[in-house]
Amino acid sequence: MQAQIFNWIFKSRYVIFERNQAQAIVSQQNLWRELVHIAQATEFGRKYAFKDIHSLKDFQQAIPPQSYEDLQVSILEMIDGRANVLWPGKIRFFAKSSGTSSSKSKFIPISKSSLEQNHFKGGKDMISIYARKNAHKNVFSGKNLSVSGTFDKNSSGVMVGDLSSVLLLNLPAWVQNNRLPAIELSILPDWESKINQISTEIIDQNISSLSGVPSWNLILLKQVLHKSGAANLQELWPNFQLYMHGGVNFEPYRKRFEDIIGPKSFTFLETYNASEGFFAIQDQLDKDSKGMALLCNHGVFYEFVPKEEWGKTNPSYLSLQDVQLGQNYVLLISTKSGLWRYIIGDTVRFTSLHPFRIVLTGRIQYFINLFGEELVEENANIALQKVCSQLQCSIKEYTVGPIYPDANGKGAHEWLLEFEKFPDDFTVFGKLLDQTLKNLNSDYEAKRSGNIALQAPIVSVVPNGTFLAWLKAKGKVGGQHKVPRLQNSRKIIEEIRAMR
Repeated sequence: MQAQIFNWIFKSRYVIFERNQAQAIVSQQNLWRELVHIAQATEFGRKYAFKDIHSLKDFQQAIPPQSYEDLQVSILEMIDGRANVLWPGKIRFFAKSSGTSSSKSKFIPISKSSLEQNHFKGGKDMISIYARKNAHKNVFSGKNLSVSGTFDKNSSGVMVGDLSSVLLLNLPAWVQNNRLPAIELSILPDWESKINQISTEIIDQNISSLSGVPSWNLILLKQVLHKSGAANLQELWPNFQLYMHGGVNFEPYRKRFEDIIGPKSFTFLETYNASEGFFAIQDQLDKDSKGMALLCNHGVFYEFVPKEEWGKTNPSYLSLQDVQLGQNYVLLISTKSGLWRYIIGDTVRFTSLHPFRIVLTGRIQYFINLFGEELVEENANIALQKVCSQLQCSIKEYTVGPIYPDANGKGAHEWLLEFEKFPDDFTVFGKLLDQTLKNLNSDYEAKRSGNIALQAPIVSVVPNGTFLAWLKAKGKVGGQHKVPRLQNSRKIIEEIRAMR
């Protein structure tokens, strides 16, 4: 009976999500005013004279875009217990992120307002979407399985840990009662030991849904299958029906999840839920749908900078009503945790304006531009997906770096690949990858013309487990960490090569 009541509540709640999406522009226009008003008396608000900000233009002229380094001193003061720095009051929770291009940790403030009005509100929308669009199913017929990271508590009573652990510590009781594993097991610091213990604990449980980063969940689920002896997960868990994922491009993992889940209908639901905020949810549940619904009434104000203008002295800062389809934008956010015009580092593209839907296209720093080819992460992900589908192979992890120009001015891209299933012919794989990239990116095609400067990509294969070993060596084991995909230096490639 309780499961039916929960399902009815969330199915009915879907109208709230639809109303918020229809009022996206108005919500955004009101939000920046609310943020400025609330934070007037903070140190940041006094520094940038929030009391004198009366228009969005004032807001943008008063506050320059902020990198993490710009806010770092203030954030560290907040971690030490100082109040009213970037946001009113004392912030007790910080999400720790090592980033993806260096081992240096970032600490993202998460206020109570942000937890309630952003992360948890987005979570409710996520379940509402699924409940409404799967009327014949009930995700509350079993428990949710989510693997979280760990956290530390300092002398000021401030908690610092993975976003997943921050959320876990603040979940309402009704959610805690409907999830596995137990908190004590979830927050164990040793991931390999934790995965092993969790896989044993959940074999005999009734699991209906899964959430979290694909890589670690795949390891966990494979252990469950091995220990249980079941043919697939739906044989073990008959109510298993939903996986809510995010953090990395899912397509390289989709086939592997499909193979171990089972033959019955199953939903993969994508989210854009970062340490800095919950930004978007897939609201069209068919496999071929493109784009996630941008959450515009969830305490995050968005600005969009055309990618080709990024780095210029006076780029355009666009509001939601100004964006266009098909354009790559650098994303800036202002939040109820005190991130002001914050450069999150992601690039997005709109696939729909009615309602607003986006896809992630990469990272500002995740591209290769050796000769003006402007190869971005989205190109690489799509190309690998197409090539692997055509050649019936699959890739676990990859990274791409440059082979710098030689004395004749010739250079190339090196693709370091860890395969789960090898192609029959690596030469064919490399040629098809090259041609697919040409089809996807006109700049790449132009720079590859005639092999004058940019040569064909070099495909290098590493043994199984190499990328995991590199993550461990960098202290990046856990659900919040992932392998950088594209970079303009050979630093990561050489580090991984040195481990072989």
